[in-house]
Amino acid sequence: MAKSRPSSPPKDYESALAELEAIVNEMESGQLPLEASLNAYKRGAELLQYCRQQLANAEQQVRILEDDKLKPYQAESTDD
Repeated sequence: MAKSRPSSPPKDYESALAELEAIVNEMESGQLPLEASLNAYKRGAELLQYCRQQLANAEQQVRILEDDKLKPYQAESTDD
């Protein structure tokens, strides 16, 4: 029988991502029964939403720090 997953919010982005990767690996193995697969999918969707929100919050913080002008990343040139 598959272990049940917590439905509480993760403590941080990295924890959510690690749990999400574990869920994906477990589901890809094809060894979960239907009910466990549905529960894993539901938890994965919750984690995905959490991760997206955390990334949106980080982007907003960068915008504030950059005076609301999000600038494209430009790699430093290594011309010698």
